[in-house]
Amino acid sequence: MFVAIAVVATGALSGAQEKSPAPASPAPSAYPKLASIEEYLMPDREAEIALARSAAPASITKDASVLVLTRKGYETAVEGKNGFVCLVDRGWQAPFDDPEFGNPKVRAPTCLNPQAARSVLPMQHRRTELALSGASKDEIKSKLNSAVDKKEFPAPEIGAMSYMMSKQQFLADRFGHWHPHLMFYLPTGAVKASDWGANLPKSPVMGGDEQRSDGRREPLLVFIVPVSHWSDDTAAPPMEKHEH
Repeated sequence: MFVAIAVVATGALSGAQEKSPAPASPAPSAYPKLASIEEYLMPDREAEIALARSAAPASITKDASVLVLTRKGYETAVEGKNGFVCLVDRGWQAPFDDPEFGNPKVRAPTCLNPQAARSVLPMQHRRTELALSGASKDEIKSKLNSAVDKKEFPAPEIGAMSYMMSKQQFLADRFGHWHPHLMFYLPTGAVKASDWGANLPKSPVMGGDEQRSDGRREPLLVFIVPVSHWSDDTAAPPMEKHEH
Protein backbone atom coordinates (compact mmCIF):
# COMPACT_ATOMS: atom_id res chain seq x y z
CA MET A 1 0.00 0.00 0.00
CA PHE A 2 2.66 2.44 1.00
CA VAL A 3 6.39 2.68 0.91
CA ALA A 4 5.16 4.18 3.64
CA ILE A 5 3.74 3.41 1.82
CA ALA A 6 5.29 2.83 3.04
CA VAL A 7 5.03 2.40 1.60
CA VAL A 8 5.39 2.08 1.69
CA ALA A 9 4.64 0.23 -1.80
CA THR A 10 7.46 -2.21 -2.04
CA GLY A 11 5.14 -4.61 -3.79
CA ALA A 12 5.24 -2.29 -6.80
CA LEU A 13 8.95 -1.62 -6.93
CA SER A 14 9.90 -4.65 -9.00
CA GLY A 15 9.31 -2.66 -12.17
CA ALA A 16 6.69 -2.21 -14.83
CA GLN A 17 4.94 -5.45 -15.67
CA GLU A 18 1.89 -6.45 -17.65
CA LYS A 19 -1.21 -6.62 -15.46
CA SER A 20 -2.65 -10.11 -15.06
CA PRO A 21 -6.44 -10.42 -14.89
CA ALA A 22 -6.35 -12.28 -11.58
CA PRO A 23 -4.40 -11.37 -8.43
CA ALA A 24 -1.12 -13.21 -8.09
CA SER A 25 -0.45 -15.63 -5.28
CA PRO A 26 1.58 -14.04 -2.49
CA ALA A 27 5.27 -14.86 -2.46
CA PRO A 28 6.56 -17.06 0.37
CA SER A 29 7.33 -14.84 3.33
CA ALA A 30 10.95 -14.39 4.32
CA TYR A 31 9.67 -12.86 7.56
CA PRO A 32 6.57 -14.86 8.59
CA LYS A 33 6.35 -13.07 11.94
CA LEU A 34 6.98 -9.54 13.09
CA ALA A 35 10.17 -9.16 15.10
CA SER A 36 10.43 -7.78 18.63
CA ILE A 37 9.73 -4.08 19.03
CA GLU A 38 13.39 -3.41 19.86
CA GLU A 39 14.46 -4.45 16.37
CA TYR A 40 12.27 -1.79 14.78
CA LEU A 41 13.30 1.06 17.06
CA MET A 42 16.24 3.36 16.39
CA PRO A 43 18.04 4.04 19.70
CA ASP A 44 19.54 7.31 18.44
CA ARG A 45 16.68 9.81 18.27
CA GLU A 46 18.73 12.44 16.44
CA ALA A 47 19.80 9.87 13.87
CA GLU A 48 16.15 9.01 13.19
CA ILE A 49 15.28 12.69 12.81
CA ALA A 50 18.12 13.15 10.33
CA LEU A 51 17.11 10.02 8.41
CA ALA A 52 13.49 11.18 8.21
CA ARG A 53 14.61 14.57 6.89
CA SER A 54 16.70 12.89 4.18
CA ALA A 55 13.46 11.84 2.44
CA ALA A 56 13.15 15.15 0.59
CA PRO A 57 15.26 18.19 -0.32
CA ALA A 58 16.24 20.39 2.61
CA SER A 59 14.13 23.23 1.18
CA ILE A 60 11.11 21.12 2.15
CA THR A 61 12.26 19.27 5.25
CA LYS A 62 13.79 22.21 7.10
CA ASP A 63 10.28 23.45 7.96
CA ALA A 64 8.57 20.05 8.15
CA SER A 65 7.33 18.25 11.24
CA VAL A 66 9.36 15.15 12.07
CA LEU A 67 8.03 12.02 13.76
CA VAL A 68 10.09 9.31 15.49
CA LEU A 69 8.99 5.80 16.39
CA THR A 70 8.62 4.90 20.08
CA ARG A 71 7.23 1.85 21.83
CA LYS A 72 3.84 3.57 21.87
CA GLY A 73 3.88 4.67 18.24
CA TYR A 74 5.12 7.72 16.39
CA GLU A 75 5.54 10.93 18.34
CA THR A 76 6.39 14.43 17.16
CA ALA A 77 10.08 15.19 17.66
CA VAL A 78 10.08 18.44 15.65
CA GLU A 79 7.13 20.79 15.18
CA GLY A 80 7.07 22.07 11.60
CA LYS A 81 5.36 24.98 9.95
CA ASN A 82 4.90 24.08 6.27
CA GLY A 83 2.43 21.20 6.68
CA PHE A 84 4.83 18.47 5.55
CA VAL A 85 5.43 15.50 7.86
CA CYS A 86 8.58 13.38 7.63
CA LEU A 87 9.10 10.00 9.27
CA VAL A 88 10.88 6.69 8.77
CA ASP A 89 8.46 3.95 7.75
CA ARG A 90 8.98 0.34 8.82
CA GLY A 91 8.23 -2.85 6.93
CA TRP A 92 4.64 -3.17 8.16
CA GLN A 93 3.61 -0.33 5.84
CA ALA A 94 4.19 -2.64 2.86
CA PRO A 95 1.33 -4.45 1.08
CA PHE A 96 0.12 -7.45 3.06
CA ASP A 97 1.23 -9.78 0.27
CA ASP A 98 4.79 -8.48 0.48
CA PRO A 99 7.14 -11.27 1.69
CA GLU A 100 9.17 -8.72 3.69
CA PHE A 101 6.23 -7.21 5.58
CA GLY A 102 7.95 -8.03 8.90
CA ASN A 103 11.53 -7.23 7.87
CA PRO A 104 12.99 -5.31 10.84
CA LYS A 105 15.80 -3.89 8.69
CA VAL A 106 13.46 -1.76 6.57
CA ARG A 107 14.03 1.97 7.03
CA ALA A 108 12.02 3.97 4.51
CA PRO A 109 12.30 7.75 5.03
CA THR A 110 9.14 9.40 3.76
CA CYS A 111 8.03 13.01 3.69
CA LEU A 112 4.30 13.50 3.13
CA ASN A 113 2.87 16.73 1.81
CA PRO A 114 0.06 18.43 3.78
CA GLN A 115 -2.70 16.62 1.86
CA ALA A 116 -1.13 13.20 2.47
CA ALA A 117 -0.36 14.05 6.10
CA ARG A 118 -4.05 14.69 6.67
CA SER A 119 -5.52 11.84 4.66
CA VAL A 120 -2.94 9.04 4.29
CA LEU A 121 -0.96 9.23 7.52
CA PRO A 122 -3.93 8.20 9.74
CA MET A 123 -3.98 4.73 8.17
CA GLN A 124 -0.20 4.46 8.57
CA HIS A 125 -0.54 5.33 12.23
CA ARG A 126 -3.18 2.61 12.69
CA ARG A 127 -0.90 0.01 11.10
CA THR A 128 1.90 1.06 13.43
CA GLU A 129 -0.34 0.95 16.47
CA LEU A 130 -1.43 -2.60 15.62
CA ALA A 131 2.12 -3.78 14.84
CA LEU A 132 3.44 -2.46 18.13
CA SER A 133 0.56 -4.07 20.03
CA GLY A 134 1.92 -7.50 19.15
CA ALA A 135 -0.73 -8.28 16.54
CA SER A 136 0.21 -10.73 13.79
CA LYS A 137 0.16 -9.75 10.12
CA ASP A 138 -3.15 -11.57 9.68
CA GLU A 139 -4.62 -9.76 12.67
CA ILE A 140 -3.39 -6.40 11.37
CA LYS A 141 -4.91 -7.15 7.97
CA SER A 142 -8.23 -8.21 9.50
CA LYS A 143 -8.50 -5.12 11.68
CA LEU A 144 -7.47 -2.80 8.86
CA ASN A 145 -10.04 -4.43 6.57
CA SER A 146 -12.71 -3.86 9.21
CA ALA A 147 -11.69 -0.22 9.69
CA VAL A 148 -11.74 0.37 5.93
CA ASP A 149 -15.18 -1.23 5.63
CA LYS A 150 -16.44 1.08 8.38
CA LYS A 151 -14.93 4.07 6.55
CA GLU A 152 -12.83 5.04 9.55
CA PHE A 153 -10.16 6.58 7.32
CA PRO A 154 -10.53 9.56 5.01
CA ALA A 155 -10.02 9.17 1.27
CA PRO A 156 -6.74 10.59 -0.04
CA GLU A 157 -7.10 14.29 -0.69
CA ILE A 158 -6.55 15.71 -4.14
CA GLY A 159 -2.81 16.23 -4.54
CA ALA A 160 -1.76 13.78 -1.80
CA MET A 161 1.83 12.67 -2.41
CA SER A 162 5.11 11.96 -0.67
CA TYR A 163 8.85 12.15 -1.29
CA MET A 164 11.07 9.08 -0.93
CA MET A 165 14.41 10.40 -2.12
CA SER A 166 16.75 9.34 0.68
CA LYS A 167 20.12 7.92 -0.32
CA GLN A 168 20.07 6.05 3.01
CA GLN A 169 16.72 4.35 2.48
CA PHE A 170 16.55 0.56 2.78
CA LEU A 171 13.27 -0.64 1.33
CA ALA A 172 13.73 -4.42 1.41
CA ASP A 173 16.38 -7.10 1.14
CA ARG A 174 15.52 -7.57 -2.53
CA PHE A 175 15.45 -3.85 -3.35
CA GLY A 176 18.09 -2.29 -1.10
CA HIS A 177 18.17 1.45 -1.64
CA TRP A 178 16.32 1.12 -4.99
CA HIS A 179 15.78 4.59 -6.58
CA PRO A 180 14.67 8.00 -5.35
CA HIS A 181 11.01 8.42 -6.20
CA LEU A 182 7.78 10.27 -5.63
CA MET A 183 4.53 8.61 -4.60
CA PHE A 184 1.02 9.81 -5.46
CA TYR A 185 -2.07 8.54 -3.63
CA LEU A 186 -5.58 8.25 -5.06
CA PRO A 187 -8.76 6.57 -3.85
CA THR A 188 -9.20 3.08 -5.21
CA GLY A 189 -11.72 3.18 -8.02
CA ALA A 190 -11.08 6.83 -8.89
CA VAL A 191 -8.73 5.90 -11.72
CA LYS A 192 -6.94 2.83 -13.00
CA ALA A 193 -3.19 2.33 -13.28
CA SER A 194 -3.58 2.41 -17.06
CA ASP A 195 -5.01 5.95 -16.84
CA TRP A 196 -1.53 7.08 -15.88
CA GLY A 197 0.14 4.82 -18.39
CA ALA A 198 1.55 2.95 -15.40
CA ASN A 199 3.30 -0.42 -15.72
CA LEU A 200 3.58 -0.13 -19.50
CA PRO A 201 6.85 -0.77 -21.38
CA LYS A 202 9.25 2.18 -21.06
CA SER A 203 6.75 4.17 -19.00
CA PRO A 204 8.38 5.97 -16.04
CA VAL A 205 5.24 5.48 -13.93
CA MET A 206 4.62 2.41 -11.80
CA GLY A 207 1.32 1.54 -10.21
CA GLY A 208 0.77 -0.46 -7.06
CA ASP A 209 -1.50 -3.49 -7.09
CA GLU A 210 -5.18 -2.57 -7.28
CA GLN A 211 -6.27 -5.95 -5.95
CA ARG A 212 -4.75 -8.25 -3.33
CA SER A 213 -4.36 -12.00 -3.46
CA ASP A 214 -7.31 -12.35 -1.05
CA GLY A 215 -9.58 -10.70 -3.62
CA ARG A 216 -9.99 -7.40 -1.77
CA ARG A 217 -9.13 -4.10 -3.42
CA GLU A 218 -6.38 -2.01 -1.90
CA PRO A 219 -7.92 1.01 -0.13
CA LEU A 220 -5.45 3.32 -1.86
CA LEU A 221 -4.05 3.35 -5.37
CA VAL A 222 -0.38 4.31 -5.34
CA PHE A 223 1.56 5.67 -8.32
CA ILE A 224 5.36 5.69 -8.14
CA VAL A 225 7.50 7.97 -10.27
CA PRO A 226 11.30 7.47 -10.04
CA VAL A 227 13.42 10.62 -10.23
CA SER A 228 17.02 11.15 -11.27
CA HIS A 229 18.55 12.59 -8.10
CA TRP A 230 18.65 11.83 -4.39
CA SER A 231 17.44 14.44 -1.93
CA ASP A 232 20.99 15.79 -1.52
CA ASP A 233 21.00 16.53 -5.28
CA THR A 234 23.54 13.84 -6.14
CA ALA A 235 22.74 11.72 -9.21
CA ALA A 236 21.10 8.37 -8.67
CA PRO A 237 22.14 5.28 -10.65
CA PRO A 238 20.18 4.89 -13.89
CA MET A 239 17.24 2.53 -13.90
CA GLU A 240 18.00 -0.93 -15.23
CA LYS A 241 16.23 -1.84 -18.47
CA HIS A 242 14.16 -4.57 -16.82
CA GLU A 243 12.82 -2.02 -14.34
CA HIS A 244 11.14 0.12 -17.00
